[in-house]
Amino acid sequence: MTTKCPAVSPEEIDIACINTIRTLAMDAIQKANSGHPGAPMGLAPAAYVLWTRFLRHNPKNTGWINRDRFVLSGGHASMLLYSLLFLTGYGLTLDDIKSFRQWGSKTPGHPEYGHTPGVETTTGPLGQGIANAVGMAMAQAHQAAVFNRPDHNIINHFTYVMCGDGDMMEGISAEAASLAGHLGLGSLICLYDDNRISIEGSTSIAFTEDVGKRFEAQQWQVIKVDDGNDIKAIADAISAAKDDTSRPTLIMLHTHIAYGSPHKQDTADAHGAPLGEEEISLTKEYLGCPPDKKFCVPDEVLAHFRKAVVAGKEMENKWNDRFNEYSNAYPDDANLLMAGLNKVLPDGWEKDLPVFPPKKGPIATRGASGTVLNALAPGLTRLMGGSADLAPSNKTIINTSHDFQKGTYDGRNIRFGVREHAMASIANGMCLYGGIRPYCATFLVFADYMRPAIRLAALMKQPVIYVFTHDSIAVGEDGPTHQPVEHLASLRAIPGLVVLRPADANETARAWEAAVKSTDHPVALILSRQKLPVIDRTKYASDTGFFNGAYVLADCGGTPDIILIGTGAETHQAIEAREILSQKEISARVVSMPSWELFEAMPRTYRDEVLPLKIPAIAIEAGIPMGWERYVGENGTMIGMTGFGASAPGNVVLEKFGFTAENMVNTALKLLGKS
Repeated sequence: MTTKCPAVSPEEIDIACINTIRTLAMDAIQKANSGHPGAPMGLAPAAYVLWTRFLRHNPKNTGWINRDRFVLSGGHASMLLYSLLFLTGYGLTLDDIKSFRQWGSKTPGHPEYGHTPGVETTTGPLGQGIANAVGMAMAQAHQAAVFNRPDHNIINHFTYVMCGDGDMMEGISAEAASLAGHLGLGSLICLYDDNRISIEGSTSIAFTEDVGKRFEAQQWQVIKVDDGNDIKAIADAISAAKDDTSRPTLIMLHTHIAYGSPHKQDTADAHGAPLGEEEISLTKEYLGCPPDKKFCVPDEVLAHFRKAVVAGKEMENKWNDRFNEYSNAYPDDANLLMAGLNKVLPDGWEKDLPVFPPKKGPIATRGASGTVLNALAPGLTRLMGGSADLAPSNKTIINTSHDFQKGTYDGRNIRFGVREHAMASIANGMCLYGGIRPYCATFLVFADYMRPAIRLAALMKQPVIYVFTHDSIAVGEDGPTHQPVEHLASLRAIPGLVVLRPADANETARAWEAAVKSTDHPVALILSRQKLPVIDRTKYASDTGFFNGAYVLADCGGTPDIILIGTGAETHQAIEAREILSQKEISARVVSMPSWELFEAMPRTYRDEVLPLKIPAIAIEAGIPMGWERYVGENGTMIGMTGFGASAPGNVVLEKFGFTAENMVNTALKLLGKS
C-alpha cells in the first residue's frame, strides 16, 4: 500500500491489523471533523477475529447467497465496517476512507444498503440492525428447510450482528431477541460491545439491568469475554457460538471505548466526536503506530486482509460445484430457488387472482385480502409472513401452510406475537436476505409502532408488503385509541412508500397485484374492517384503472359540474352522492383514488384529464385532510377528520362525523352555490 508505513513481522501481524482498523477510524473521523471513533477502536479486535477467521464471504461477489451475513447494528460505528470493507477488498479505496461523511462518497456517516458494496442493511437508528439480523436468520432457516436435502446442504451459513449498549436499551432489541430465542435461531450470533459508555456518560446512569440474564431468559446462549482485546478468547467464544446450533448466542465483550487513547478511553467524549490531532498522535504512540503518519496501511497488513479475496473465491467456487450437483439432482427446486433470488415471478401467476362478483354481496376489504392471499400463495411460494397477534382479524393466515416454528422452519405463517416494531424490521431483514417476499400485518393505528422500520424499508427500496386493516373511525366500538385518523397522511409522507387503499374487493385484488409486482419499494395495503359493496363493473369503469392511482369510476357524459373523489371505503359515499346529485340535475364525476403515489407517477396529461383543477372537487376520506388540497384545488374541499373518533358502532361513528352521501351532497350544493 505504501512505503511510508513501517514493515510488520509475521509475529506482529494480528496486532498490526487490529491497530490499522483503529488508526483508519481515527484518521477518517478527524479528517471529516465528524463521526464516532470510540466504538471502532474498542471493537477492532473482535471485528478482526470475526472477519479473518470465521466470516465466510466473497468480497468480489456481495450477492453470493451462502455468504455469512454481517450486520453492524450500531451504525454510528461505520468506520469499523468501512475499514474492514476496504482492507478485505470490497472495492473501497483509501480515498473513499478519506472521503468519510463527504458529499457523494461511498462512506456515508451511517452504513447504507445499496450505496456501499458489502453493506447488508442500512443501520443507524439503534436496535434496527439486531431485528434485521433476526429476519435474516429466519429467512435462512426457512430457505434451508425448504431447499436443503439430506445429501445436499446448500444453505448453511451464519448471521453475525454487532451491537452496543444503545441497541440493548431500545425496546426493539428485546422484542426481536425474544422471538429469536423462541424460534431457536442457532445460526444467529450477536457480538455485544459491552463498553458501558453512552453519549451522556456511564450507562450506570440509566441502564443497570443484567443483559446476560435477560438473554438467558430469552433462551439464548450467553458467553462472556472479560477482555475485549483477547483475540484467543474472542475466537473461542465465536467457535462455541457456532457449535451450539439449537439457539442463538450472545457474546458479551467487555471492551474499552476508544481503546488506547490516553485521555478519552472509557469516556463519553470518545463516543461521537473526533479525538483531536494531539490525542490521535498520543494514541498511535501508545498503540505502537507511527504517530506522525495518517491513513497508514502497512503492506503486510493489507496483504493479510486481502487473503479474503482468494479465500472467498475458493469458498464460492466450492459452493457452486455443490449447487451444480444439487441442480442436477433437484432441477425444479434449484430453478425455484434461483427465481426467488432473482425476483422472477412465475408465468401467468396473475391468473390466480380471484374476481369478486357483486351478487355475492358486501365483503370487507380485509376479508377480500385474505381471499386473495390464499389464492396467490400456492403459486407464489416465496410469499411468507404474518401478523402481530392479529392474524384472525387481519386475515393473513396462509391456509395451505403451517406455522414457521422451531422444528418447522419450512412453514410460511409467522407468529410475530405482539411485537409490531420488531415485526416490521424483521420483515426488512427477510427481504434483504433474498428469495423471500415477506408481508406483515396489524391494525392501521399501530403503524406508528412500525414507522422507523417502514421508513428504512423505503430508504433501502425493499418491497416489504404491509397489511393494515381496521383503517378508519369505522372501527367503531373500540373507540379513538384504535381509530386511525392521522395515519394515512403519516404513511403518505414517507418517500418511496406506496400506499394503496382499495374501495372494494376487486380493487383489493388489484392492490395485491400491484404489491406483488413491486420490486423496489415497500407497499402498504389499507383495508377496511367493515363490509363494503362490490362495485358492479358493468355499470362503472373497469378496476384496471387502479394501477394509475386514480381513475374515473363514473362520469356524466360531458363536462361535470363537480368531481367527487373517494378513497377506500368512502368511495361508496361518493357513488351514492353522485346518484342523488343527478336527481337534482347536477352532473358529477366520481374518481376512485386508491393511491396518491401511483397517481403522481402518471403523466401530467393523464392527471389533468382525471382531475381538471378548474372543476370544483370534493374529496372524502375518514382521515385528516392534510395533503388533499393538491387534488381538490382552491375551489374544492375535503370531508375528513379534524380530531379523534369516538366509541360507538362503526356506522354511527361515520354518520356522526359526516361521512355520508347526504353530507357530500350538501357540501357539493354549497360549493356550487345551490344550497
